Amino acid sequence: MERIDCDVVIVGAGASGLTAANKLKDAGKSVVVLEARDRIGGRLWTDDIDGAMLEIGGQWVSPDQDALIETIDELGLETYSRYREGENVYIGETGERRLFEGDIFPVPAKTEGEIVGLIEKLDALVAEIDPDAPWAHPRAKELDEVSFAEWLGTQTDDEEAKLNIGMFIAGAMLTKPAHAFSALQALLMAASAGSFSNLVDADFILDKRVVGGLQLVPLGLAERLGGAVRLGQPVRKLRWNPEQPDAGVTAVTDDLEVHAKRVILALAPVLISRISYEPPLPRRQHQLHQHLSMGFVIKVHAVYETPFWRADGLSGTAFSPYELVHEAYDNTNHGDPRGTLVGFVSDEEADGVFTLDAEERKAKILESLSHYYGEQAKNPVVYYESDWGSEEWTRGAYAASFDMGGLARYGADLRTPVGPIHFSCSDMAGKGYQHVDGAIRVGREVAAAILAEG
Repeated sequence: MERIDCDVVIVGAGASGLTAANKLKDAGKSVVVLEARDRIGGRLWTDDIDGAMLEIGGQWVSPDQDALIETIDELGLETYSRYREGENVYIGETGERRLFEGDIFPVPAKTEGEIVGLIEKLDALVAEIDPDAPWAHPRAKELDEVSFAEWLGTQTDDEEAKLNIGMFIAGAMLTKPAHAFSALQALLMAASAGSFSNLVDADFILDKRVVGGLQLVPLGLAERLGGAVRLGQPVRKLRWNPEQPDAGVTAVTDDLEVHAKRVILALAPVLISRISYEPPLPRRQHQLHQHLSMGFVIKVHAVYETPFWRADGLSGTAFSPYELVHEAYDNTNHGDPRGTLVGFVSDEEADGVFTLDAEERKAKILESLSHYYGEQAKNPVVYYESDWGSEEWTRGAYAASFDMGGLARYGADLRTPVGPIHFSCSDMAGKGYQHVDGAIRVGREVAAAILAEG
């Protein structure tokens, strides 16, 4: 078995781990990055599918994501705006297709008033939340013991208003049913973006894309590390001595042993328990990770000969809490004459379509897209489903969140180092939680903490 010695070993070649590795390397530390997959990027993955460039994982850049924007600039990458000219589509409970502009859906006046009121109430609560420490809010325990669905029910009896507000957090972000996570977890999701209003503003949260795909960010970061990144190296075991924290740590793969002073586990929390620890992690860590789980969403890519919806005066943006595809957008690549739509099927709806065979599932999803865009939507030249739930080294999407009561109980310990073991990923971010921006922020912070230790 090959032995490597270094200052810091990083487990995971996603944006967070690679950011930390670069910061440490720039400060004169020797690093090795071990990645289980056969590719760089983690949940960022740009691939060619049947001749179409598709962003299988994360892809958007919003104007508040300073850390990501700085990294994009440092790597010399270009961005372009998401297409958004024309009218948006909303489908109501009866199946009626309505066109609209702006952020508020074309719903009855009473429902619109309830939606606006809920947004105002949520913005006021979010303003009280520190995204880096939501558990510190005076009402954190109370807010963490009520589901987001139940909280919405205490604020309004308008079902369509509750469904639409719930859709932005449950379907579009946490990708879990609104009864499965707490009001505090929902407030963290909104606080991480600055406000709830930002989350409901598609033109803000889904502003730009990177020319060539967002995976170019981790690929560029990895290139700067040269041969320090080792692919196809799932870490099976970590050995460390809690009685001698300065003695370092040994990361063991099937054919490597990396001896280091520190280790950064830069991977989704649900994967931390895939590693065996000698000795085991403390009880607090074992309990904590049993209260975190990934969401579940199918990202659907449909490529057409032309962006036909634009000729109909449509932006490509579409929403409905009553549709199988609850949101969809024009996802046409920069300079591509073809048109691409991207849609999302979340949580329990995703469970349901995966009971079908591939062709039945495709037919149902395309049928839902056709309700927004017309019959032409049923005939893409390329069709692909990003299913991160079956991906061995991810196991869900977009990220991990706590179950009821877990955030207030365990959140403060999520990133607490255990001896020489540090933790870093977007799932653990405050600002930028669940986004690449958060991954980069946490990577920077963990690297700074290790450098401060000497």
